[in-house]
Amino acid sequence: MSSDDELAGRLRAGDETALREVYDRHGAAVLYLTHRLLGNRADAEDVTQVTFVAAWTGRDGFDPQRGTMLGWLLGIARRKAVDRIRSAARDQRTAETVQAQPPAAEESPERIVDRLLVADELERLPDEQRRTLELAFFDDLTHPQIAEATGLPLGTVKSHLRRGMANLRRRWEVDGATSGSRSTGPSRAL
Repeated sequence: MSSDDELAGRLRAGDETALREVYDRHGAAVLYLTHRLLGNRADAEDVTQVTFVAAWTGRDGFDPQRGTMLGWLLGIARRKAVDRIRSAARDQRTAETVQAQPPAAEESPERIVDRLLVADELERLPDEQRRTLELAFFDDLTHPQIAEATGLPLGTVKSHLRRGMANLRRRWEVDGATSGSRSTGPSRAL
């Protein structure tokens, strides 16, 4: 059985059998950690797999002088688990946002998809930009009312709204979400 240092050298050299040995040696610990963090065996198995893929692709980043291989793997696993938790939370917020906005009578499937896309894109904005846009479009507040509700200066509110709309428009266009009659910005019907 090879030491972790020798195994790390083989892994960094691109030896695929070393990856298998690393998994055999440390996979159970990584799975245990991800299961503790996520509370779901299926998600833990997925994140464990993602961890070892990330370890393989980032193998040049492991430095035995800075810590053990197990510590390095557990650090990757922890970051991947946090990413999974954040992604799930974002998905939940998006679903709640869409559910909080009742669909108009006989709303077309395209409009529902548009609402989902806008809600998802809003979640990707910085918190203050997202909040000011939500207050402006969903709560129909004026700029001074938003400033009062948030405690932000009026100029900052206007800047957040402008930047938020620009970010949404840019993301909407980059993601290929625009097609045909779809507009590049959120509408009040959302």
